Amino acid sequence: MRLLVIEDNRDILANLLDYLQLKGFTVDCAQDGLSGLHLAASQHYDLIVLDIMLPGIDGYQLCQRLRIDARNEVPILMLTARDTLDDRLQGLNAGADDYLVKPFALAELVARIHAILRRSQRRGRLLQVGDLCYDLDTLDVTRSGQTLKLNPLGLKLLAILMQKSPAVVRREVLEESLWGDDCPDSDSLRSHIHQLRKTLDKPFARPLLHTVHGIGYQLTE
Repeated sequence: MRLLVIEDNRDILANLLDYLQLKGFTVDCAQDGLSGLHLAASQHYDLIVLDIMLPGIDGYQLCQRLRIDARNEVPILMLTARDTLDDRLQGLNAGADDYLVKPFALAELVARIHAILRRSQRRGRLLQVGDLCYDLDTLDVTRSGQTLKLNPLGLKLLAILMQKSPAVVRREVLEESLWGDDCPDSDSLRSHIHQLRKTLDKPFARPLLHTVHGIGYQLTE
């Protein structure tokens, strides 16, 4: 699981990174709101741990921009020293999935992360973009009611593009998600995109998979 931690307190950030990595998570970090927003909007994460009081833009604004402007539904766990009901409601209304008040036990943080991920996985088992549907439990892919056949790597690629839709997913994000640090060669992703496009779009009148030249790929109507 890949997490993004956005926290401006260096000591807290260091403790969070050490503990989360110890628990098996892959963790990226940012120390201000704008940097965090850029990472959250341009990279693929399973969950974001988000402090509210940040330089640049605060956690409330960041969360709202992700939900409204970027249409990004990545689960968000907010961290803050503010513990009034109004503060908690503001965070949840901004689009957060849960709220943890400082100081907190690191073990509770990890337990809440796992709980959010379980809820998110149950909620997001059926993906849909236009007339394209992908059931992550049965691995059935259909478009306009017609069953489409994809290999395992094609299914993984499709899931990433559908989960991020309508956002543009950068080439390097797709390559890392598919192969980690062992990307076969520079043409491998292009080849798999070509095969995916043949299956998704060629039999149909309207394309869904689009190339954004110099940046990456986008799955949208």
